[in-house]
Amino acid sequence: MLYDIKLIMDYDFEAPAAGARQILRAMPMAIPGRQRLIVGSIDVDPEPAMLAERDDFFGNRLTEMAFNEPHSNIVMTLRARVEVTSGAEPRGASPDLSGLATALEAVTCLGARSPLHFRTASAYARSNKAIAQWARSRLRPGQSCADIVTKLGLALHREMRFDAEATTVDTPAAEAFANRHGVCQDFTHIMIIALRSLGIPAGYVSGYLRTLPPPGQDRLEGADAMHAWVSAWCGPGAGWAEYDPTNATFAGTDHIVVGYGRDYADVAPLRGAMRTAGGQTSHQAVDVAPVCK
Repeated sequence: MLYDIKLIMDYDFEAPAAGARQILRAMPMAIPGRQRLIVGSIDVDPEPAMLAERDDFFGNRLTEMAFNEPHSNIVMTLRARVEVTSGAEPRGASPDLSGLATALEAVTCLGARSPLHFRTASAYARSNKAIAQWARSRLRPGQSCADIVTKLGLALHREMRFDAEATTVDTPAAEAFANRHGVCQDFTHIMIIALRSLGIPAGYVSGYLRTLPPPGQDRLEGADAMHAWVSAWCGPGAGWAEYDPTNATFAGTDHIVVGYGRDYADVAPLRGAMRTAGGQTSHQAVDVAPVCK
């Protein structure tokens, strides 16, 4: 599938901001055999004093900006054309939990996609007894890790309600789970905690969803903004599989990857610091349109 993506992030400040430095993570990744970034650009108004690009440890593209002059508004506009040729279902045979533990003992690589980085609690995916008990209660004897990923994702989709107004970016996953509602970030963090509690390495995927569904299909939840889903290591044969619990599906050609991390903290679309007084308001708009060849 070929897509044209447009993202607008608009920030207004009650009082002029000065000395601002921002990091934007929004450009789709280039993933060999799966996703090709054909062209991409980022426009910023007002023009920053410094604009630079680099990749972080996980291979995510960062755009760094610095603003020296006071400003009351920042508008960032990203445009990209991306080709997605495959999804991220398990590639081969997946062991059970015991077999996965044995496989993990043999892992020595500490590269960006090493499962060893995704086994323990992280800033937004802290261990939680209620989520761990929920995950354990849904296990069945002899299940492969890939099957566990599917079953937990389906169960979470059935029991959680998508509600764009229910949580904020800082709402703890445990609170969203207790109330059984939230947005894609909440679904993703809860599933990450559940999988890690069972010994399955799991991380966070930030990206975009196709805005316009194919004829006759329902529109996917979360398509109006940047989306999130889960990446889970299902063993050396199956590799990393990506599951979207918000929509109860493995990531397919409707899912466009921006970045990988342990949780939201590693892939937040915008992070930074500035000197200002008062509050701020923000608006985000996403359009992911399929391109007819």
